Amino acid sequence: MAACRPTFTPLAFLLGLEGVALLRTQAGDLGDAAYVERRIAEIRSLVTDPGLTRSAGATAGHATTEEGYAQWAGHYDSDDNPLIAAEEPLVRRILSALPPGSRALDAACGTGRHAAFLAGLGHEVVGVDTSPEMLARAKAKIPGGEFHQADLHDLPAGPGSFDVVVCALALTHQPALGPALAEFARVVRPGGHVVLSDIHPLLLYLGGVPTVAGSDGVRAMPASRFLAGDYINAAHEAGLEIVSCHEPRCGRVPGGHGGPLAQQRCP
Repeated sequence: MAACRPTFTPLAFLLGLEGVALLRTQAGDLGDAAYVERRIAEIRSLVTDPGLTRSAGATAGHATTEEGYAQWAGHYDSDDNPLIAAEEPLVRRILSALPPGSRALDAACGTGRHAAFLAGLGHEVVGVDTSPEMLARAKAKIPGGEFHQADLHDLPAGPGSFDVVVCALALTHQPALGPALAEFARVVRPGGHVVLSDIHPLLLYLGGVPTVAGSDGVRAMPASRFLAGDYINAAHEAGLEIVSCHEPRCGRVPGGHGGPLAQQRCP
């Protein structure tokens, strides 16, 4: 069976967003009759827009996370990312409530934003990532930290090595949750804490799939659509006890929700 190549077509994407808005209205979540009329008028304007109807879309091939984050590393921290704006305060509130001065692993540490926060709380920090470019940024932030280029499926640590394991906005890149969570359960000590965050699957459909631009066009990085139940089941199978589960709302953000096209056309 041949693998499908995702094709991003601007008109189809925007019509999909309009359809979601209409479904929510029919369910009573937002809007009224006037809102419905505005959405229908906007649909008419979209399907008659020459710039959209003539666009055949861009075929998005597949890119590895190493390729994607090599390109993203230089501006990851400076991006106005509404996903991080929703995720970071909650994760930091959880980390601040944990006992200080322990040994902490930031798995898929990226540029080290959570590793730096943990170090500031007095933890001894170890960071792991597959991207050498992201690791270079993390090392610059935490000169006293220990960093390794490694995969979540094969962490360079013995059983019970850490009091805290953090993995932020990375598990969606995995084809399955079980192997990574089994590794987290292996390296955290009994009674320790594993703190996970990830993108909500609905945000992936709103344009949240990270892409890599190049001379060969736009390519999509891996983005599995895991549901909350998938994380819960994987945690139980790994032998972890779930203490809490949160789904923060994004709230109002500058420019609106979703990717650049959604923000431009359907704020």
